Amino acid sequence: MIEILKAILFGVVEGVTEWLPISSTGHMILLNEFVTLDVSPEFWEMFLVVIQLGAIMAVVLLFWNKIFPFRFGRKPVVRKDVFSLWFKILTACIPAAVIGLAFDDVLDALFYNPWCVAVALIVFGIAFIVIENRNKNASPKITELSGITYQTALMIGVFQLLAAVFPGTSRSGATIVGALMIGVSRTVAAEFTFFLAIPVMLGASLLKIVKFGFAFTGEEAAILLVGMASAFLVSVIVIRFLLSYIRKHDFKAFGWYRIALGALVLLYFAVA
Repeated sequence: MIEILKAILFGVVEGVTEWLPISSTGHMILLNEFVTLDVSPEFWEMFLVVIQLGAIMAVVLLFWNKIFPFRFGRKPVVRKDVFSLWFKILTACIPAAVIGLAFDDVLDALFYNPWCVAVALIVFGIAFIVIENRNKNASPKITELSGITYQTALMIGVFQLLAAVFPGTSRSGATIVGALMIGVSRTVAAEFTFFLAIPVMLGASLLKIVKFGFAFTGEEAAILLVGMASAFLVSVIVIRFLLSYIRKHDFKAFGWYRIALGALVLLYFAVA
């Protein structure tokens, strides 16, 4: 029962930090210092990634009408604009997919540690503040999802690559920073980031499950499913909050939070 309660806590943290641009990895590493699941290292590595599937389902639920390319009824309709959006999303996935598949274990060994996570938190926190200050009086060039071109999608994908290489960068943080830099509005940047998470997280989760194998114990399966369910429920609330928040506010508050968290992580592990 204690492990199930821990899984719920990890799911809550995942659901909050996956969508806010504040790094789910940084928070998971810090939380793991105080609340540790009694599982094998191999299961823990897989759990950290696969728990994100719960967060994905929140995106599917909330944006079904925007991402499902078919409409059924008396006259079924194929929505070409949605197919076009998905092709752009897949284009944006290419850089991270290539590097992730080729160097996943190497990158984890080199950069998956508190020091790299803390530096990435601080650097991208500063980037949020600088970019928002630069854009303060500028009007975004792209205010609709349909305005994202294949070139724009690929550029956003290059920024997502930073999250694949450097844990703590935050996948949502990296893609939103990249989108803002090239003139995408906050709302469109956030929505495209949500949609981009679907193939990215599905692919990453499948890779981790295949590496771990499918021989889950009953306890492991329960921990994973409870964590995913918790992440799903919290993600629904957080995604709605973020979209409402950025209609009236910028991302600078998240930048300052990242800097503070990065400094806290550095301080904690320096004295630990």
